[in-house]
Amino acid sequence: MIFRQLFDRESSTYSYLIADPDTKTAILVDSVLEQVEHELKLLEELNLTLKFCLETHIHADHITGTDKLRQLTGCEGIVPTNAAVNCADSFIQDREIIKLGNIEIQAIETKGHTDSHMAYLVNQDRVLTGDALLIRGCGRTDFQNGDAGQLYDSVTNRLFTLADHILVYPAHDYHGRTVSTIGEEKHLNPRFKARDRQSFIELMSNLDLSYPRKMMEAVPANQGCGKV
Repeated sequence: MIFRQLFDRESSTYSYLIADPDTKTAILVDSVLEQVEHELKLLEELNLTLKFCLETHIHADHITGTDKLRQLTGCEGIVPTNAAVNCADSFIQDREIIKLGNIEIQAIETKGHTDSHMAYLVNQDRVLTGDALLIRGCGRTDFQNGDAGQLYDSVTNRLFTLADHILVYPAHDYHGRTVSTIGEEKHLNPRFKARDRQSFIELMSNLDLSYPRKMMEAVPANQGCGKV
Protein backbone atom coordinates (compact mmCIF):
# COMPACT_ATOMS: atom_id res chain seq x y z
CA MET A 1 0.00 0.00 0.00
CA ILE A 2 1.12 3.51 -0.83
CA PHE A 3 0.19 5.85 2.03
CA ARG A 4 1.06 9.54 2.22
CA GLN A 5 0.07 12.10 4.82
CA LEU A 6 -0.17 15.58 3.28
CA PHE A 7 -0.43 18.87 5.20
CA ASP A 8 -2.01 22.25 4.54
CA ARG A 9 -0.28 24.73 6.83
CA GLU A 10 -2.93 27.47 6.66
CA SER A 11 -5.75 25.29 7.99
CA SER A 12 -3.57 22.69 9.77
CA THR A 13 -5.39 20.06 7.72
CA TYR A 14 -4.09 16.58 6.98
CA SER A 15 -5.10 14.99 3.68
CA TYR A 16 -4.31 11.38 2.86
CA LEU A 17 -3.27 9.75 -0.39
CA ILE A 18 -3.87 6.00 -0.41
CA ALA A 19 -3.03 3.88 -3.45
CA ASP A 20 -2.69 0.29 -4.53
CA PRO A 21 0.77 -0.26 -6.07
CA ASP A 22 -0.43 -3.06 -8.36
CA THR A 23 -3.44 -1.37 -9.97
CA LYS A 24 -1.93 2.13 -9.61
CA THR A 25 -5.31 3.46 -8.49
CA ALA A 26 -5.58 6.06 -5.74
CA ILE A 27 -7.96 7.77 -3.37
CA LEU A 28 -7.57 11.18 -1.72
CA VAL A 29 -9.20 11.76 1.65
CA ASP A 30 -10.03 15.33 2.74
CA SER A 31 -8.31 17.12 -0.13
CA VAL A 32 -7.63 20.87 0.24
CA LEU A 33 -8.27 23.21 -2.68
CA GLU A 34 -5.03 25.16 -2.24
CA GLN A 35 -3.04 21.91 -2.34
CA VAL A 36 -4.54 20.48 -5.54
CA GLU A 37 -1.49 21.24 -7.67
CA HIS A 38 0.75 19.54 -5.15
CA GLU A 39 -1.60 16.55 -5.01
CA LEU A 40 -1.66 16.28 -8.80
CA LYS A 41 2.12 16.44 -8.97
CA LEU A 42 2.44 13.64 -6.43
CA LEU A 43 -0.04 11.49 -8.35
CA GLU A 44 1.98 12.07 -11.53
CA GLU A 45 5.31 11.32 -9.84
CA LEU A 46 3.97 8.04 -8.46
CA ASN A 47 2.23 7.20 -11.77
CA LEU A 48 -1.16 6.91 -10.07
CA THR A 49 -4.70 7.35 -11.38
CA LEU A 50 -7.00 9.15 -8.97
CA LYS A 51 -10.22 7.18 -8.70
CA PHE A 52 -11.96 8.74 -5.69
CA CYS A 53 -12.01 11.90 -3.59
CA LEU A 54 -13.45 10.96 -0.21
CA GLU A 55 -14.55 13.28 2.61
CA THR A 56 -14.80 12.57 6.32
CA HIS A 57 -17.36 15.39 6.68
CA ILE A 58 -18.34 18.85 5.45
CA HIS A 59 -15.43 20.99 6.57
CA ALA A 60 -15.71 24.50 8.02
CA ASP A 61 -12.05 25.53 7.97
CA HIS A 62 -10.99 24.85 4.39
CA ILE A 63 -12.48 24.28 0.95
CA THR A 64 -12.18 20.79 -0.46
CA GLY A 65 -10.30 20.17 -3.70
CA THR A 66 -12.85 17.59 -4.88
CA ASP A 67 -14.55 19.70 -7.55
CA LYS A 68 -11.28 20.80 -9.14
CA LEU A 69 -9.79 17.31 -8.99
CA ARG A 70 -12.95 15.85 -10.48
CA GLN A 71 -12.70 18.25 -13.41
CA LEU A 72 -9.02 17.51 -13.98
CA THR A 73 -8.92 13.74 -13.38
CA GLY A 74 -12.46 12.43 -13.78
CA CYS A 75 -12.43 11.00 -10.25
CA GLU A 76 -15.61 10.41 -8.26
CA GLY A 77 -16.55 12.49 -5.24
CA ILE A 78 -17.82 10.52 -2.22
CA VAL A 79 -19.27 12.04 0.95
CA PRO A 80 -20.83 10.52 4.08
CA THR A 81 -24.49 9.64 4.00
CA ASN A 82 -26.90 12.41 5.03
CA ALA A 83 -24.36 15.14 4.30
CA ALA A 84 -26.06 18.31 3.10
CA VAL A 85 -24.50 18.36 -0.36
CA ASN A 86 -25.91 18.48 -3.89
CA CYS A 87 -22.82 17.45 -5.78
CA ALA A 88 -21.67 13.98 -4.69
CA ASP A 89 -21.25 11.12 -7.13
CA SER A 90 -22.16 8.80 -4.27
CA PHE A 91 -22.79 8.69 -0.53
CA ILE A 92 -21.00 6.21 1.71
CA GLN A 93 -22.89 4.36 4.45
CA ASP A 94 -21.75 3.11 7.85
CA ARG A 95 -19.72 -0.12 7.49
CA GLU A 96 -19.60 0.21 3.70
CA ILE A 97 -16.28 -0.82 2.16
CA ILE A 98 -14.44 0.85 -0.71
CA LYS A 99 -12.02 -1.49 -2.48
CA LEU A 100 -8.94 -0.20 -4.23
CA GLY A 101 -7.02 -3.17 -5.57
CA ASN A 102 -5.96 -5.07 -2.45
CA ILE A 103 -6.87 -2.17 -0.15
CA GLU A 104 -10.11 -2.11 1.84
CA ILE A 105 -11.40 1.14 3.34
CA GLN A 106 -14.33 0.68 5.71
CA ALA A 107 -16.55 3.57 6.79
CA ILE A 108 -17.26 3.99 10.52
CA GLU A 109 -20.04 6.42 11.35
CA THR A 110 -18.70 8.89 13.93
CA LYS A 111 -21.24 11.69 14.15
CA GLY A 112 -21.04 14.43 16.76
CA HIS A 113 -18.51 16.94 15.45
CA THR A 114 -21.05 17.41 12.66
CA ASP A 115 -24.29 15.58 11.97
CA SER A 116 -22.71 13.62 9.11
CA HIS A 117 -19.22 12.26 9.73
CA MET A 118 -17.26 9.12 8.89
CA ALA A 119 -13.93 7.72 10.02
CA TYR A 120 -12.22 5.27 7.66
CA LEU A 121 -10.51 2.05 8.73
CA VAL A 122 -7.81 1.21 6.19
CA ASN A 123 -6.71 -2.43 5.86
CA GLN A 124 -7.47 -3.04 9.53
CA ASP A 125 -4.27 -1.33 10.68
CA ARG A 126 -4.93 2.42 10.57
CA VAL A 127 -7.94 4.68 10.92
CA LEU A 128 -8.49 8.13 9.45
CA THR A 129 -10.52 9.77 12.20
CA GLY A 130 -11.42 13.09 10.58
CA ASP A 131 -12.38 15.61 13.26
CA ALA A 132 -14.07 13.06 15.51
CA LEU A 133 -10.83 12.07 17.25
CA LEU A 134 -7.70 14.20 17.16
CA ILE A 135 -4.35 13.45 18.75
CA ARG A 136 -4.98 14.28 22.42
CA GLY A 137 -8.18 16.07 21.49
CA CYS A 138 -11.37 15.97 19.43
CA GLY A 139 -13.39 18.16 17.11
CA ARG A 140 -15.67 20.84 18.49
CA THR A 141 -19.44 20.34 18.61
CA ASP A 142 -20.90 23.86 18.72
CA PHE A 143 -21.96 24.30 15.07
CA GLN A 144 -23.06 22.33 11.97
CA ASN A 145 -25.56 20.46 14.15
CA GLY A 146 -22.80 19.11 16.35
CA ASP A 147 -23.74 17.10 19.42
CA ALA A 148 -21.28 16.49 22.26
CA GLY A 149 -23.11 13.46 23.62
CA GLN A 150 -23.21 11.91 20.17
CA LEU A 151 -19.47 12.56 19.69
CA TYR A 152 -18.69 10.91 23.03
CA ASP A 153 -20.69 7.86 21.96
CA SER A 154 -19.02 7.77 18.54
CA VAL A 155 -15.50 7.88 19.94
CA THR A 156 -15.98 5.57 22.90
CA ASN A 157 -18.26 3.02 21.20
CA ARG A 158 -16.98 3.03 17.62
CA LEU A 159 -13.30 4.10 17.73
CA PHE A 160 -12.09 3.11 21.19
CA THR A 161 -13.43 -0.41 20.60
CA LEU A 162 -10.88 -0.89 17.81
CA ALA A 163 -7.65 -2.72 18.63
CA ASP A 164 -5.13 -0.66 20.64
CA HIS A 165 -2.38 -1.05 18.03
CA ILE A 166 -4.37 0.58 15.21
CA LEU A 167 -2.77 3.81 14.07
CA VAL A 168 -4.75 7.03 14.37
CA TYR A 169 -4.44 9.60 11.60
CA PRO A 170 -6.58 12.71 12.24
CA ALA A 171 -7.79 15.42 9.86
CA HIS A 172 -6.04 18.15 11.86
CA ASP A 173 -3.22 18.80 14.24
CA TYR A 174 -2.06 22.16 15.57
CA HIS A 175 1.08 21.03 17.42
CA GLY A 176 3.13 19.15 14.83
CA ARG A 177 1.91 15.67 15.79
CA THR A 178 1.36 13.29 12.91
CA VAL A 179 0.11 9.94 14.23
CA SER A 180 -1.09 8.23 17.39
CA THR A 181 -2.72 4.90 18.25
CA ILE A 182 -6.11 3.90 19.58
CA GLY A 183 -4.44 2.65 22.76
CA GLU A 184 -2.63 5.97 23.33
CA GLU A 185 -5.78 8.01 22.83
CA LYS A 186 -7.85 5.81 25.14
CA HIS A 187 -5.34 6.27 27.94
CA LEU A 188 -3.90 9.75 27.28
CA ASN A 189 -6.50 11.89 25.50
CA PRO A 190 -7.57 14.51 28.10
CA ARG A 191 -10.95 15.03 26.44
CA PHE A 192 -11.94 11.43 27.22
CA LYS A 193 -9.62 10.10 29.92
CA ALA A 194 -11.55 9.47 33.14
CA ARG A 195 -14.62 11.32 31.81
CA ASP A 196 -18.14 10.00 31.63
CA ARG A 197 -20.62 11.17 29.02
CA GLN A 198 -22.08 14.01 31.11
CA SER A 199 -18.72 15.48 32.11
CA PHE A 200 -17.63 15.36 28.46
CA ILE A 201 -20.78 17.26 27.43
CA GLU A 202 -20.09 19.87 30.10
CA LEU A 203 -16.48 20.23 28.95
CA MET A 204 -17.45 20.66 25.30
CA SER A 205 -20.16 23.18 26.21
CA ASN A 206 -17.61 25.48 27.85
CA LEU A 207 -14.73 25.56 25.37
CA ASP A 208 -15.57 29.13 24.26
CA LEU A 209 -13.78 28.85 20.90
CA SER A 210 -13.90 31.41 18.10
CA TYR A 211 -15.37 30.20 14.81
CA PRO A 212 -13.02 29.10 12.00
CA ARG A 213 -11.89 32.07 9.93
CA LYS A 214 -13.07 30.57 6.63
CA MET A 215 -16.31 29.09 7.93
CA MET A 216 -18.75 31.38 6.09
CA GLU A 217 -16.93 30.69 2.82
CA ALA A 218 -15.97 27.06 3.36
CA VAL A 219 -19.25 25.46 4.45
CA PRO A 220 -21.36 26.56 1.42
CA ALA A 221 -18.45 25.82 -0.94
CA ASN A 222 -18.07 22.33 0.50
CA GLN A 223 -21.79 21.71 0.15
CA GLY A 224 -20.97 22.04 -3.55
CA CYS A 225 -17.91 19.74 -3.25
CA GLY A 226 -15.55 22.70 -3.39
CA LYS A 227 -17.11 24.55 -6.32
CA VAL A 228 -16.29 28.25 -5.95
